[in-house]
Amino acid sequence: MKPLKIAKKSAFYLLLILLAFIFCLPLGYAIYNSLLPLDKVNTLASITDFTLDYYVELFTTRPVWRWLSNTVLMAVFTLLGQLTTSLLGGYALAKLRFPGRKIVYTIVLITLMIPFQVLLTPLYITVAKLKWVNTITGLTVPFLMNSLYIFMARQFFVTLPDDLIEAARIDGLGHAGTFFRIALPMAKSIIVTIIIFNFTQSWNAYLVPSTFSTTEEHYTLVVGLNTLKDTYFNRTNLTMAGVVVITLPVLVLFLFLQKHFIQGVATSGMKE
Repeated sequence: MKPLKIAKKSAFYLLLILLAFIFCLPLGYAIYNSLLPLDKVNTLASITDFTLDYYVELFTTRPVWRWLSNTVLMAVFTLLGQLTTSLLGGYALAKLRFPGRKIVYTIVLITLMIPFQVLLTPLYITVAKLKWVNTITGLTVPFLMNSLYIFMARQFFVTLPDDLIEAARIDGLGHAGTFFRIALPMAKSIIVTIIIFNFTQSWNAYLVPSTFSTTEEHYTLVVGLNTLKDTYFNRTNLTMAGVVVITLPVLVLFLFLQKHFIQGVATSGMKE
């Protein structure tokens, strides 16, 4: 290997290491300070000063387990709904021929341009009239469909050869059989991508849960732990413990699924 090529490759990897360090620094700061007594926060402390007492305090003084269960329920139900509508809708727009298909696809693209804040007030009025405020139903049912994921799924299914679909139809498979037995098994990467995007969005959601949930027992994890800033504004270590609790599940999910996530992002952006 030529010296110039080695130097370029080394510089590239050094840059990646530097960027990784910069992106990991905030999480490292949160973990470090969450393990320290208040008088040691933001100082170079000894390993003997580390303690899990503030995590124990967090889970014993606040209804964190209830907030966690609310968040998991919201994330799971929303994920199942959006995964189902996105894959079915994306496949229909990519491979089925029906009247008004282009109009439907245009509507999907137009909805991507509408800021969510514009929809929040009428959405809240609807949820309130249905008496879904302070319920998991109110946090999930209005969000069982996402135009972005339909678009991503459609872009993925467009890349599947039409000859493959036609061969399945010749073999006697209907539209449903072709989707479940041919297209869906090949959509692993886009499924993982939607899972990561959706789970991260649901897990970190603040605007909707804080608007639709008004009592402490119905808070999600992010909304509940955000109250720590008001209640314990001078307890940096306890606040950082809350940050770590929020961050780690998403980080672990991404580390396990990152290979398929990268592949899914690449294929969902392909052109016809």
